[in-house]
Amino acid sequence: MQNSADRILTSHAGSLPRTPELIAANEARENGTADDAAFGSLLTSAVVDLVQRQKDLGVAVPGDGEYGKSMSSAVDYGAWWSYSFGRTSGLELDTTARWITDDVQSEPGNIRLTGFGNRRDQQRFRGAYTDPESGIFGGAPKPFPKTTGPLAYTGQAAIASDVANLKTGLEAAGYAEGFLTAIAPGSAARIANEHYATDEEHVWAWADVLREEYQAIIDGGLILQIDDPSLAESWDQITPEPSVEDYLAFSQVRIEALNHALRGLPADRIRYHLCWGSWHGPHTTDLPMKDIVSTMLQVNAGAYTFEAGNVRHEHEYRVWDDVTLPEGKVILPGVVSHATNVVEHPELVAERIERFATRVGRENVIASTDCGLGGRLHPEIAVAKLETLVAGADIATQRLWR
Repeated sequence: MQNSADRILTSHAGSLPRTPELIAANEARENGTADDAAFGSLLTSAVVDLVQRQKDLGVAVPGDGEYGKSMSSAVDYGAWWSYSFGRTSGLELDTTARWITDDVQSEPGNIRLTGFGNRRDQQRFRGAYTDPESGIFGGAPKPFPKTTGPLAYTGQAAIASDVANLKTGLEAAGYAEGFLTAIAPGSAARIANEHYATDEEHVWAWADVLREEYQAIIDGGLILQIDDPSLAESWDQITPEPSVEDYLAFSQVRIEALNHALRGLPADRIRYHLCWGSWHGPHTTDLPMKDIVSTMLQVNAGAYTFEAGNVRHEHEYRVWDDVTLPEGKVILPGVVSHATNVVEHPELVAERIERFATRVGRENVIASTDCGLGGRLHPEIAVAKLETLVAGADIATQRLWR
């Protein structure tokens, strides 16, 4: 994995806006009316074009934009997760249409997720969350499945396609390195479980399933990015609010399961993405970064990406005054945000980069986005965000290497 040895490199968190043609093709595929061969050809050409566009923008470490993860509408906050449903057996559609449960209360030392509909942020801003004009959510949510049998990975062909498409794009654009994303066991396991005896068994079963996808990405010669918003986001789905100690114990199970799935894989080709859920809400009940940064650093990865550009978390760069980044590790702080249509000024982007560089070393900072831009911002704005990201990194480079 590259580091910023002689300049501030740039990357992004994964998802980028899909083309109208790809969105229409995904919709046809979900409806069972697509021609598989034609879809495959379209997907390959879309990824190749996207990688070239990243090259033209000056992005140093590109991805496939998560184009292999189906998005059938321009606004879609969940494709990073819902893709895994079609690559895993042992699941059935949850006709109750509830995300986990809405009526379970946690007790000290026995944490239970109470469900998306019971976020403590939602309880505080009930009017805003139930107002369709508030702009908090967008796109029709896809129904969640539940686990009803033994889980097994069935996505071999899909991940092989993802790997091949990105490698084709990288070669055509002259890149030496690129990344693919895959969901973490702890995030995948946040569906209802009707098969495994315990929550912990369910999480570990997902670890065994997802290891196959992780291995395929690494074996394909690509950088693996683990997407795991659950580490920070699940805090808001527990009622009443737990102690930090209990929550970290709850999270430790998920970190250990992830490390089990990553066993034997080279840490220097793995990056771990943490965020607070990415929806456009108030986020007043987000867990502070200082409470989970040490847990994050337990993941056997060579790099860590996290939100640092939005107004709820920008101040948390100061965490690195007290936390030492382990030797040989890299951070990818978000210095432009998916949470606003306002395009950050390059000077602000440079300032954000410099805050981290002065604390962990300039060579250990790759400038990135808070979270995926695809499905959350208009394509024109997403492009402008990447442009200002690169411009800000250039300014920071001039200052840090002068």
